[in-house]
Amino acid sequence: MTSTVPRGGSAMAPAGSGPSGGDRGPRSGLGALLDLPAELARGMVRSAATTPGRLSLIVVGLVVLSLLTGLVGTLSMQERDDSVDTLVEHREPLAAAAQEVYRSLSDADATAATAFLIPGTESAALRERYATDIAKAGAALAKAASDSAGNPEAAEQINVISRELPVYTGLIASAKANDRQGYPVGAAYLREASELLRSTILPAAEDLYRVNATRLADEQDDATSFPWFIALMLACLIAALAYVQVYLKRRTNRVFNVGLLVSSGAVGLLVLWTAVALIVQGVFVGSGREDGTEQADRLVRARIAALQARADETLTLVARGGGQEYEEGFAEHFQRFAGADGRGGLLSEAVAEAESGVNLRAATDHAADWLSAHDRVRELDGNGEHRQAVLLAIDEKDENSPATAFNRVDSELAASIDSARRNFVENTSAGANALTLLAPAYALLSVIAALGATLGIRERLREYR
Repeated sequence: MTSTVPRGGSAMAPAGSGPSGGDRGPRSGLGALLDLPAELARGMVRSAATTPGRLSLIVVGLVVLSLLTGLVGTLSMQERDDSVDTLVEHREPLAAAAQEVYRSLSDADATAATAFLIPGTESAALRERYATDIAKAGAALAKAASDSAGNPEAAEQINVISRELPVYTGLIASAKANDRQGYPVGAAYLREASELLRSTILPAAEDLYRVNATRLADEQDDATSFPWFIALMLACLIAALAYVQVYLKRRTNRVFNVGLLVSSGAVGLLVLWTAVALIVQGVFVGSGREDGTEQADRLVRARIAALQARADETLTLVARGGGQEYEEGFAEHFQRFAGADGRGGLLSEAVAEAESGVNLRAATDHAADWLSAHDRVRELDGNGEHRQAVLLAIDEKDENSPATAFNRVDSELAASIDSARRNFVENTSAGANALTLLAPAYALLSVIAALGATLGIRERLREYR
């Protein structure tokens, strides 16, 4: 019987069961996902090898670049517009509130000291003025505190003022109570309160103003900074459109492509609009800074020096012969305010920079009158006529008294500060108006540029079908 088993004892294996039993199928799952970028890259390379493929890649690139430029430009210009509005509606009022804290507290201290100089009971007018000053300081401090959460330096100064102001008002209340009963210790309480104000509270208020003024200046710089990123994107888009039009001219021998011309026109209009709007905005915001906030800052510093001088002048008389330190303080602060003759110092700097110096020229004349009146008071006090010196110093109805001259100086400075603030608001608001339609223009014109590029390239693609 013949055997059917193959020689060598080997059996035939099933087809495809060996190590090389056929090609593997396509990868799936994670492997396919990982291969996707490479497949896309290979597909783009294959497409770029043909003219229709290159044109397809070109139109995709132009559309993406146009829309991306529009998105970035819209967000950038809207943020810029919002930042200018913030200057007017938020930042500058905070700086003004910080300045009001200092002014109100300084005037309250001078008013309290004046009340001690008047024989008999404190007048209702002085009592009301002191209470009004404290109330204004509290309201301004609350406004300044509304933005202190993200500013540790401002928060620190606000905490100092909030902590020490009740102590100050308590000392003033004790001083008045003792003075009404005829106790000499009332003057000691007054000096202690004034020292607390001048050594702790007012420096904190001045620092608070300086912090807010610095933040205002920084945000003005940001609002007028050059938008480098959007400028770079516009330049890239213009260069891309120019390159594509040159490329199509060489490939098709056609000079004009209507779609790409529309895209170029839209981008060109966007560039021109942006340039004009930013120039106008920069001019107005810069004018608001020079004639507004910078001038207001000079005037505020002059007013602070005048308030310090007035407080020293009053406390010199309260000290009754022991006020040499206060008299030296008056001389120092007045010189910083208006120079040695009443016509220099910070006041003269403000006059030189003023658009219209009517109020400031009047303030200069009143400052000179104040210095002359102060000298007369010191002459009376030095000759032992303390009562006559006090009456002259506090008489607001006497045309030749320091009180009258100071009130006129302060009134003119206040009017000039208000004028500078109006200049800031008007010019900065005009700068914001220049940007009003720019953000929507980026959105609209970038879409037009993308559509123009799509239609222009599509016409060339049809020629290959």
